[in-house]
Amino acid sequence: MKLSIIVPVYNMAADGKLEYCMDSLLAQTLAPCDYEILAVDDASTDNSLEILRDYEKRYPGRVKVIHYEVNKRQGGAKNEGLKAATGEWIGFIDSDDWVAPEFYEKLLNKATETGADMVGCDYSLVSEHTMTVGKIVQNNTMDQTGILDREKHKKLLLRSGSMVIKIYRHQVIRDNNLCFPEGIFYEDNCAGPLWSLYFTHFEKVEEPLYYYYQHDASTVHHITESKCRDRMTAASLLYEECNKRGFLIEYYTELEYRFVELYYIITLFSYMIGVKHPRLSFVKELRRGVEQRFPGFERNPYYRKKTGEQEKRFISMHGESDAKFFYYYRLKQFWWNLRK
Repeated sequence: MKLSIIVPVYNMAADGKLEYCMDSLLAQTLAPCDYEILAVDDASTDNSLEILRDYEKRYPGRVKVIHYEVNKRQGGAKNEGLKAATGEWIGFIDSDDWVAPEFYEKLLNKATETGADMVGCDYSLVSEHTMTVGKIVQNNTMDQTGILDREKHKKLLLRSGSMVIKIYRHQVIRDNNLCFPEGIFYEDNCAGPLWSLYFTHFEKVEEPLYYYYQHDASTVHHITESKCRDRMTAASLLYEECNKRGFLIEYYTELEYRFVELYYIITLFSYMIGVKHPRLSFVKELRRGVEQRFPGFERNPYYRKKTGEQEKRFISMHGESDAKFFYYYRLKQFWWNLRK
């Protein structure tokens, strides 16, 4: 078996989303005997499981359904898929997205041509079920590709790119006990950077072969304190895993910035902007958490170069006083909204 495609599914029955995803996988130009679709139902409460069982019945051997009763979020579903996977290569897809018919064949061909053990592509943003390419997003840059030396691993640590637009050699995953955090959103924020350190050759097909579906139910469109905490957890797990696996010293500067960006910067501003009733106590907790691990993060060269000047001013203010930052930012938000 060349490829195992893992599809985590939770309540995707509405609006034909799940069928569109599954149909795109079954329409792949690979020979049917060359790949398996592992659809993992993550304790759905709608009729997603019934839809998947129907596909399993109609495509025996090609579609395999895994179901369990306790919701583990996408990370848990992906881990269950990895346990069952038999392919030489592993691919992941979100169950509300879809792929071009030649997606997996082109990535596998690139791997064969180059000897790569990780291959990716670009994706396009779409807001309706269509095979027409929308806004193209370059997910990784060509200077990250090729044989992965220390400098390229640094670049992938900083910007590992989406995991769903890549295929991974299964043996590398097995040999290094790679998996996903369970029970949280943003599991890829931990897994993506960590996994990239174990692969030795990354190549890219410069085409938008993956369709990322933007709709109101997407995780990114609803910011809550709970989701902010999940991102903090993902960043903390990345730190802990890299420390445990011996990467923290070698890639200290890159991991410091990546942790600060995920745990603190993105979370701080998305929380202040997206949560209806933000709490000063949460903002205090955020600052204490980042300073516990990286007290001098504002001297980090990536932080100085990549963080916007306005954000740096707000973060500096936050360092002086939680309350000063919180209430000043709230006033600024009020003013910005008035101007809109």
